Amino acid sequence: MALLEIRGARRVFTTPEGGKVAALDGVDLDVAQNEFVTLLGPSGCGKTTLLRAISGFEALDEGSVRLDGSDLSRLPPFRRPVNTVFQSYALFSHMNVARNVGYALEVRGEARPLRETKVADALEKVGLSGMGSRRPGQLSGGQRQRVALARALVAEPRLLLLDEPLSALDRNLRQQMQLELKALQARLGIAFVFVTHDQEEALTMSDRIVVMREGRIEQIGTPREIYRRPRNRFVADFIGETNILTLTVERIEGAIARARTAEGCVIDLPSAGRAAGERLTAVIRPEDFTLGQAGIAGVVSRAVYLGSDLILFVRPEGGGAEIRVTARDRAGAPEPGAPVHLSHDPVAAHVLEGA
Repeated sequence: MALLEIRGARRVFTTPEGGKVAALDGVDLDVAQNEFVTLLGPSGCGKTTLLRAISGFEALDEGSVRLDGSDLSRLPPFRRPVNTVFQSYALFSHMNVARNVGYALEVRGEARPLRETKVADALEKVGLSGMGSRRPGQLSGGQRQRVALARALVAEPRLLLLDEPLSALDRNLRQQMQLELKALQARLGIAFVFVTHDQEEALTMSDRIVVMREGRIEQIGTPREIYRRPRNRFVADFIGETNILTLTVERIEGAIARARTAEGCVIDLPSAGRAAGERLTAVIRPEDFTLGQAGIAGVVSRAVYLGSDLILFVRPEGGGAEIRVTARDRAGAPEPGAPVHLSHDPVAAHVLEGA
């Protein structure tokens, strides 16, 4: 049985103009024990509303939220065995770290010796042993984020909710904290539901990613499934860089289906399930194209240096949209204006559903 079960979650808001907007529109989701699930999508897709519905800060108009088989729908937030780490951290500036972490235990009336033991244990888990006497203003952004985590963990929740907790950190610290968060989650054995609009963050940390748009779930899968086999154009466009090609299948040659764009670029696909004359949309990631002596003829129109990658934009000879290609040999990569040929493994071409 899943730890968290959400069925038919629906939440409708009234706009200032008097219209209706479904922030959640029939969402179903299961989260297993010790699983790191990320809710990913653009602003306004419903991911934070779903998180607030789990925590009890947002009431559903329809549907249910169950944890360990128990219905949470009518329970107030303080009665739910879940804790939330917010984007702002919401630390009390007038309290030291130890009091911030142990505040919920203090309110709950736990004895001071037990409280101090639990606080020390929580600080050790997040790598802040010995910092209990400091004030939040004396800590770095990453340390304040760890204090917020310790405060959420000290009450031993069954489920931890994280609402874009890394967004205020600089890039290097954010990348470091992504790895630390995932390692901490695996070590503690607590299920995490994490909200972000950052694709890299989702791919780095998640066991599964839930891609959302306009209050609905577009696709649920492992990071590899979401990246390599997106269900539709929205998911393909939202996750990483990609080339989206509209094609017509010309002929079947054994295991290969030969398809062509309106401008004449030939793309090879696996033939299974394909038929001559079929119109379809396929995606090919930039790293799946290879520069060689044969294939799609074009000219490098521009190059974008991204540190670890060099992306070439190739204008096909027959016209049409530029094709993005990851240059494997950056030192020997062709310059803008150079003629090139692009080839690819047919297996790398993924056909989108219903496109």
